[in-house]
Amino acid sequence: MALNIKPLSDRVLIEPAAAETKTASGIFIPDTAKEKPQKGTVVAVGNGTKEHAMTVKIGDSVLYGKYAGTELKLDGKDYLIMREDDILAII
Repeated sequence: MALNIKPLSDRVLIEPAAAETKTASGIFIPDTAKEKPQKGTVVAVGNGTKEHAMTVKIGDSVLYGKYAGTELKLDGKDYLIMREDDILAII
């Protein structure tokens, strides 16, 4: 599905992964104790700047800071838009 949004400059649009609902040992996590996901998939990438070429590409799985980016909702889905510098690693 194509999105009608194109990030500008060094910005990246990320679809966050779903929050964990169960621990590795099998304990269910209630909604009040769930943490924000810090992992997601790159959905759209800006063109970069003269000084900064873009490293990530569409489809990359990435790790980002817990409070990085700006949350937005498009077509009923949640997304984050952030600078590429806020991405910590490509998985």
